[in-house]
Amino acid sequence: MTETAKPTSPIWCPGCGDFGVMAAIKRALTELKVPAEETVLVGGIGCSGAIHNFMEGYGFHSLHGRLLPTAVGVKLANPKLTVLAIGGDGDGYAIGMGHFVHALKKNAALTYVVMNNETYGLTKGQASPTAPVGFSGNVETPFDATLLAMSIPSSGFVARGFSGAPREAGQLITQAIQFNRERRGFAFVEILSPCVTYNDTYKEWREQVQNVDTVPGYDRTDRTKAIAGCLSTIAAGRIPVGLLFRPSDDRLAPSLDRTLIPTVESAPATAEISLEANRARYEKLLSGLA
Repeated sequence: MTETAKPTSPIWCPGCGDFGVMAAIKRALTELKVPAEETVLVGGIGCSGAIHNFMEGYGFHSLHGRLLPTAVGVKLANPKLTVLAIGGDGDGYAIGMGHFVHALKKNAALTYVVMNNETYGLTKGQASPTAPVGFSGNVETPFDATLLAMSIPSSGFVARGFSGAPREAGQLITQAIQFNRERRGFAFVEILSPCVTYNDTYKEWREQVQNVDTVPGYDRTDRTKAIAGCLSTIAAGRIPVGLLFRPSDDRLAPSLDRTLIPTVESAPATAEISLEANRARYEKLLSGLA
């Protein structure tokens, strides 16, 4: 017999943006009526990476920067599961950057939620890859993961929300999870999530965020126009939020799990592996080794 672990209380600082992200994810899973036993939350390292300990569902605490290959493995093992990889900007855009790019390229049907606070909060406020010039001695131009995601030819769902607006963030995550449950491909949602202890950006971000729906001529269905619209918004001193890129279904790249595993019944986790059911295949394989 096994014992089911119960969700524990969050260890985050009062006012942390991650509370808003967790509320958004819970709202999305509830609205879509995703059963807890069919939900897998793969956490990263850092404050945000512990979120799977605070929610119902199966949880897996991955290695630093390796939550995405872990999540892809879970999805390929059993495509029936709703898989969410959840981590921070330091975990995902520094040591995990290579896996981020390849997850976009592989295009497995899972949701990747990144809580971006522009700092390594758990290790006392160092500059992360998204930190602005001047923060904690940073001299490098900050990295924008949404622009990179949109530039990958196989990407099909890119969004950004703000934890200060949890309802809107929840709507984005709901759309992302629904996109996955229909096995359409990888969905990337970055959430601006202020660290109230080392980088409290609530005021600045409330003033700077701009939903792309209000950007004249913005076209989220066209990759080139979407990137151009985000760049012009950034050039105007604003932060583009909302559903940034989602092409029409006929222009989506095939998802990895649908390509490799056409039916859920043929997935490794549900396939019939008994000796008698596979005897003919085993004998054919062994005959080739004689």
